[in-house]
Amino acid sequence: MTHPESDLPGRPAEHAPDERPGGCADPAVGLLLTISEAIVLAVLLIWLGLRGLGRSHAPVDSGAPSASGAGAETDWVPTIAFGVLALVVAVLATVLLRDRWYWAGGIQVLVAVALCTLTLTSAFQADAPPGPAPAWNSPPCRSGGDSEECARSGG
Repeated sequence: MTHPESDLPGRPAEHAPDERPGGCADPAVGLLLTISEAIVLAVLLIWLGLRGLGRSHAPVDSGAPSASGAGAETDWVPTIAFGVLALVVAVLATVLLRDRWYWAGGIQVLVAVALCTLTLTSAFQADAPPGPAPAWNSPPCRSGGDSEECARSGG
């Protein structure tokens, strides 16, 4: 026997069964993704640190002065690297949320917000002018006098 009332217009169609992951799979995937992203971030920070260390020991170029006039170019590589990682995590969060992995997607949204904050922080630090150079760089006073005496004597 058929049920003619189910074919009436305006009647809601039957819904597919809930296809969300069951049990602890959703939070476990979120935790696994967060751990893997933390490892990627650690490798990225080590690479950027070694890169910065190499740049600090590089000889100063005696060419034309840079646009900032400070003699050093602004390094945008950390900002770009953090931005790309934040974009990848945001896209992953979107995909997870659309597929109804709510815990994993929510965790990824939090990670994406943290990475966007890191990206903006590195952008503002890269764009900030360097601090003032010390006015007087002298060796420590060894005469035993106070700081004014050392300043007057020059040593």
